[in-house]
Amino acid sequence: MKTLGSCWVAYGILRVCLGVAQVFFAPTATVMFGSLLGRVPDPYTLMGLFHVIYAFLILLSFASGILGFLGGLAALGNARAGRTLLIVASLLSLSEMPIGIALSVYTLVVLVPLSHTEKI
Repeated sequence: MKTLGSCWVAYGILRVCLGVAQVFFAPTATVMFGSLLGRVPDPYTLMGLFHVIYAFLILLSFASGILGFLGGLAALGNARAGRTLLIVASLLSLSEMPIGIALSVYTLVVLVPLSHTEKI
């Protein structure tokens, strides 16, 4: 559990740094996406949708990073609440390739047990 906790602490720091980078590169991303809308009949709707999706991705990055960091610290300290935090963080991090998928799947396999009525 200590290794899993330290991996989540490192991944949480990485995701928060990614969220900060997304905030700083928002103007560049807007210009890059806007340059694709030159021949679209209604570019303003698509640009508004782009801003909503981009803001959601920033929030997702911060949420998974903070939950992963806190869950990793709790797992390092043998706290029971770390299990719940890591399960939620792993569900939020499944969209991040390749490290997020690998760490999330491993975390879900380790922390979510099979039900006792189910036989393999």
